Amino acid sequence: MTDLKKRTLGDYILIGLKGFGMGIADVIPGVSGGTIAFISGIYEELIESICSLNWSFVKALLRFQVKEALNIVAWPFLGSLFTGIILAVLTFSKVLSWLLTNKPVLINAFFFGLILATVLIIVRIIKKWSVLIIMVMIAAAIGAYYLVAMVPVHTPETSWMVFLSGALAICAMILPGISGAFILVLLGKYHFILEAINHREMGTIFIFLSGIVVGILSFVHLLRWLFHHFHDLTLAVLSGFVFGSLNKIWPWKETLRVMTTHKGKVIPLEQVNVLPDAINGEVFLAIGLIVFGFAVSFLLSFIQTPKDLQRLHHPKA
Repeated sequence: MTDLKKRTLGDYILIGLKGFGMGIADVIPGVSGGTIAFISGIYEELIESICSLNWSFVKALLRFQVKEALNIVAWPFLGSLFTGIILAVLTFSKVLSWLLTNKPVLINAFFFGLILATVLIIVRIIKKWSVLIIMVMIAAAIGAYYLVAMVPVHTPETSWMVFLSGALAICAMILPGISGAFILVLLGKYHFILEAINHREMGTIFIFLSGIVVGILSFVHLLRWLFHHFHDLTLAVLSGFVFGSLNKIWPWKETLRVMTTHKGKVIPLEQVNVLPDAINGEVFLAIGLIVFGFAVSFLLSFIQTPKDLQRLHHPKA
C-alpha cells in the first residue's frame, strides 16, 4: 500500500534530499549509497518498498490497471528517493569526477569521517549483543577490508558485461559499506559508465540500468528475509562491512600501478594507504573534513521523519 496519508509534502522533499545524498555517495568509489540510507534511517523501508515491486504489480501494469498497481507499492517514497538519486548522478557526476582526479585527499577525508560515524549509528540499533554477533562483525570487517583492497581487472566493454556490471554494482550499492562504484572500478567499468553518463550515451545507459533493475529486484528479497529472521546478525554483518570499507576511503594513498583508458584517462589500479608526507595546510583541511563528515553523519541520523524513527526502533513494523 502507498504511504500518502502517513507523510507530508515536506517529508517527501526530505526523502528526496536523502536520495540526493545517496546518489552523490554512489558515484564515489568506496562510498555506498546504502550507507547514506542507513544513516538517514530509511534503509529497511527501502528494502521493503523495493520488494513490493512484485509479480502482482507487474500483472496490474500489463492489464493497464495503473491505480491498482500504484496501490501495491509505496510509490511516493520510491519516487521521491529515486528522483533524488537520479538528479544527484546527473548533476554531480562531472563535479565528482573532477574532485576525484584533482582533490582525492579532501573528498575521501570527508567521506572517511562520514562512514566512520556510520559504524556507531548501525551498532546502536543492535538490541542483543553476544559473542556470535561480535565474531560475525569482526569477520565481515576483515572480509570487506581485503575485498576493497583487491586490484581492478580488465573486462570487455560488451553489452553483457555492462549488464552484469549494473547488476553486481546495485547489489553492492544496497549494502552499507560495499560501494557499487567500487565494484565498477574492480570490474574496470567505473570510468566507462561515468563517461557514458557524462556524454549521454543512451544505449550503454539503458543496458546498465537494465542490469540494475534485475539485480535489485532479486537481491532485496534476500536482504528482506535476513532482516526479518536474523535482524541483529544482519546488522552485525553490515556494520562490519562499513568498518572494513574504511580501507578503501583512507585519504592518503600511494599509487603503485595505473592504466590509461582508450580516451587517455589515467586510472589508479593498485594503491596502498600511507601517512601524509608532511604536515601542511591540506592535511589540516583533510582532518577538518573528517571531523565535519563525522558530524554530518550524526546530523543526518537525527533528521528523520516520524515513520523513519518508528522503523529504526521497531524494524519489523
